[in-house]
Amino acid sequence: MKRAAFLSSAGAALISVPAWAAPSVGAKVRAIAASMPGRIGVYARTMALGPPLVSYHASHKFPTASTIKVLIMTTAFLAEESDPGALSAHIRFHSSDLIGGSDFMDQADNGQRFTVRELIVPMIQVSDNTAANLLIGHFGVARINAVGRRAGMEHTRLARQFLDYTAIVHHHDNVSTPADMGRLLYLIERGAREGVRTIVSAQHCRQMVKIMLGQTDRDGIPAALPHGTPVANKTGEVQGTVNDVAIVEPYGDSPFILAIMTADASDYSAAYAAIHKVTRATYAIAGRSYE
Repeated sequence: MKRAAFLSSAGAALISVPAWAAPSVGAKVRAIAASMPGRIGVYARTMALGPPLVSYHASHKFPTASTIKVLIMTTAFLAEESDPGALSAHIRFHSSDLIGGSDFMDQADNGQRFTVRELIVPMIQVSDNTAANLLIGHFGVARINAVGRRAGMEHTRLARQFLDYTAIVHHHDNVSTPADMGRLLYLIERGAREGVRTIVSAQHCRQMVKIMLGQTDRDGIPAALPHGTPVANKTGEVQGTVNDVAIVEPYGDSPFILAIMTADASDYSAAYAAIHKVTRATYAIAGRSYE
């Protein structure tokens, strides 16, 4: 039987969890949020019908940092379905394209050509910013945002390329919400798990999960989980922001989605500590809900 469609998150500043869980997890998340310098938003859900496990400031907008690269990847796979061969299309790199945070593209030669598929992997797994900008330029901001709307990401906006300082000065920021990012990951995992078409085909959902499982930054959500726990995640970090969005145990019996976003975080150590505490609290309650 196919599971019910995704349920939208609760309103801002609310905790929405199963009634039997509310006092413990709700109190924990509120306490974590109160102790962290800055703001935090959390959205967590299982693949089952019902309210989210946690929804704290889940509809508040936060800077996406690199988490929005999941939407760019989704756009590429959706393009392949409407235009077979889109993933094999070539994009030429010029040395003038190179920006900071590009460990993969830093090794590229001027004029070298890459396929869309070849750029997706470093964009996700090592969060290469130049690869992301080449893909944004290839598909266009409008098309990527249209895919976000198609996924039901009502509060998500890609407004600029990475490290576009002119756009940053004019406050053209890339923003999303924990609920929106959670929704996108839910659609990807549901398609991969149930073999159904969601935002893209089941085959392409599985390919995206596989790519995210190769994520090299494991300092956020994965660091707080038992050693060896499979996590398909995408991190993001800019000044004042530390984010991580994840599918935990995507091939397990009971996977769950967890999206944690922060802003105005003056102390990165404290932000990571908050992410770890929220992850452990969510993992515990998700485990009990599977019993």
